[in-house]
Amino acid sequence: MTAQEALQRYYGYDNFRGIQAEVIERVLRGQDTLALMPTGGGKSLCFQIPTLVTEGLCLVVTPLIALMKDQVENLRRRDIRAACIYSGMTYTEIETVLDNCQYGPYRFLYVSPERLESENFRIRLSRLPVTLIAVDEAHCISQWGYDFRPAYLHIASIRERVTSDGLGTRVPVLALTATATPAVTQDICLRLSSANELSEPEKTDALAAWQVFRQSFHRDNLSYIVRRVADNRAKDDQLIHILSRVPGSAIVYVRNRKRTEELSQWLTKHGLSANFYHAGLSNEERSVRQQAWKTWTADTPQNKGRIMVCTNAFGMGIDKADVRLVIHYDLPDSPEAYFQEAGRAGRDGKTAYAVLLYAPEDKTKLLKRVGDNYPPREFVERVYNAACDYFCVGIGSGRDHSFALHIEDLCRVMHLPILTTYSALHLLSQAGYIHFEDEQDTDARVKINVSRETLGEYAISQPQNEMLQMLMRNYTGIFTDLQYLRFDPDEAQHHILAELAARHIVTYIPRTRACLFQFTQERQDEAWLPRRIYEQRRDQYVERLKAMMEYAENTRFCREQLLLHYFGEEDADVCQRCDVCRSRAKGEINN
Repeated sequence: MTAQEALQRYYGYDNFRGIQAEVIERVLRGQDTLALMPTGGGKSLCFQIPTLVTEGLCLVVTPLIALMKDQVENLRRRDIRAACIYSGMTYTEIETVLDNCQYGPYRFLYVSPERLESENFRIRLSRLPVTLIAVDEAHCISQWGYDFRPAYLHIASIRERVTSDGLGTRVPVLALTATATPAVTQDICLRLSSANELSEPEKTDALAAWQVFRQSFHRDNLSYIVRRVADNRAKDDQLIHILSRVPGSAIVYVRNRKRTEELSQWLTKHGLSANFYHAGLSNEERSVRQQAWKTWTADTPQNKGRIMVCTNAFGMGIDKADVRLVIHYDLPDSPEAYFQEAGRAGRDGKTAYAVLLYAPEDKTKLLKRVGDNYPPREFVERVYNAACDYFCVGIGSGRDHSFALHIEDLCRVMHLPILTTYSALHLLSQAGYIHFEDEQDTDARVKINVSRETLGEYAISQPQNEMLQMLMRNYTGIFTDLQYLRFDPDEAQHHILAELAARHIVTYIPRTRACLFQFTQERQDEAWLPRRIYEQRRDQYVERLKAMMEYAENTRFCREQLLLHYFGEEDADVCQRCDVCRSRAKGEINN
């Protein structure tokens, strides 16, 4: 079957779009490829088609659970065998998926980058018939990217675990992203070529092995607009004005959780159908609100879902084509974040608007974020030591121990400010001292701390022994795997595990809503931040803030042209639709 035949048979399309055909041809030749394509540009076909016309399994690395599930379901509807592994699955469920991929006719396996940290998964991966590795949101691997995630650094090393023919042939990688500057583009290729996760890759033959395909990020149906206002009160009024004039589904992005609820109530008070969304809501609440928004139409006005007021926790992996309006109430931290969020408007190709509300005070607020996100080195080390003391972890111990962390309680007990403590924990995670995940509903986790050989030396009760035996039967890798066993204990099991945890025989994290805090190495005398983690990333952050302010304050240059130039498109034409182009057409701008 040819790529063209697979496109017609499985997807019902007659022709490829944009750079899809070129990318697919390169992948089919087994060569490393980076594809920069706009959101909605059909990135998934670039790895799905090559997999369908060849033998073997495609390993897809993506950080978005919602996107994993959506793509797996879409593939299954086309009678294509696909599976995914994500947090919350039991050991037995994970083993079943891996067995199906090893022995069954499965073509796609979706995993999160964090899954690659599991030694048990790496061992199983070496037995899978992987012939292609697809890396979604590839900008997350770059230290210069706006959304750097340390777990992505493991991707290059897993290439050593898989070979396409059992003879050592290197499995090709297809990296995909919708937001990458020229510097990030180069760094992606280097990072995916070097198996040393912590070193600075050399610009040797690594770049020569890659081919970069870039599809223009131009959107001829999307108008970029900035509305300058006096203050936040004027923003509120402008919000009502715009949402009342532009019909259809809308997203309003704000910086903090409290503001999402306040603005949602403000809009509802003025007769608009609005709801709010942020990471502090339960999984159930978020799911209900997301579904109401996704299914809202003009024919169902009673559905409280036309407008979603949200933080940037909303939107990743959400596929709704008919969004007519995306409004940013606050300035994002970077053109990358703004471009990705604004790009959720008008994916159906019809007229849509991306509006930024900008007040003079926003510049001061934006610059304050530098200190909030990059507190002094001494403060970061203070947070490290405070967290170690909070969890009663001494110097030279703690490696691989996990805890459920309530940041508010840590800050209360250790007398720390919340916002900068949160930033310090992320910096420590990027430096490799800890693994830190934002607040979420966490399943119960358990891991046996003592070896199988010494377990018999402990005097334990019959119920405790039965619990340990159950754990060992159901999770054979519990003594060697860094991943904790996730399950849902009943009340009796909860108490038994708590007793074992009190004796340090197991580490037990009950089901809760909290951040995940894990020591990835023993507690150190001091937490030294490498220059690339602190000074260089802080300087890059400042540059992104400046670029965002330049965009907001610009009154001379086409807004889309300004954004595209930031992403390396030097020859982009003026859009004729943004507020600057329209003002210029009316003669309101003089050069």
